[in-house]
Amino acid sequence: MKNNIKKLQGFTLVELLIVVAIIGILASVAYPSYIDFVLKSNRSEGQRELVRLANLQEQLYVDSRAYTADMTKLGLAADPYITESGFYSIDAKVVGETFTLTATAKGTQTKDTNCKTMTITETGKKTPSSNCWEQ
Repeated sequence: MKNNIKKLQGFTLVELLIVVAIIGILASVAYPSYIDFVLKSNRSEGQRELVRLANLQEQLYVDSRAYTADMTKLGLAADPYITESGFYSIDAKVVGETFTLTATAKGTQTKDTNCKTMTITETGKKTPSSNCWEQ
């Protein structure tokens, strides 16, 4: 009588642990890059809104020969203005014939430590310049 024992197919525990270790290493490398990408993508909302609001300030200046610190006078819902996704709060400071718009990070965007605040002036000067504004 022959032994008709079939060999079982499957994974050993060692093989499974190796796969889990490889996945863990890949995730530990990929996750920080992903978070960095998300923060940079969200930063573009603040940049876009600062430029848009600077244009609205200039339109107001053409009409009334004055800038405003009140964001509602630019046609916005509130002062300070909260961006659409809620990642930034934008407010204006007016001194004489100059203005500075400042976007301050809110919520999860505060993890963007290098660019917690971004500003633009009536001359178009953007700060901080270190990787916060795409050139």
